[in-house]
Amino acid sequence: MDEVLAAVAETIKNFAVIYLVDITEVPDFNTMYELYDPSTVMFFFRNKHIMIDLGTGNNNKINWALKDKQEFVDIVETVYRGARKGRGLVIAPKDYSTKYRY
Repeated sequence: MDEVLAAVAETIKNFAVIYLVDITEVPDFNTMYELYDPSTVMFFFRNKHIMIDLGTGNNNKINWALKDKQEFVDIVETVYRGARKGRGLVIAPKDYSTKYRY
């Protein structure tokens, strides 16, 4: 996931910023957002948490590693467009439920 984030940082710099936070250094939100996975991607827009419906049941975050850079860019664009319209929950461009993982 680190490689994907580093690779897309230049592509999405006009509408998104990537922050890396060590949850052991900043434990304030760990219980609120259930941060305990090795890698978690969350989206915020103007200090508001933007939830994303990925079809997994957990709309708060992405807690698995994405391998495809374009797939991540598409997710970020979808979140940005929905957040600009004032939506607190956006629908992902792809369904990530387990029934579609082969």
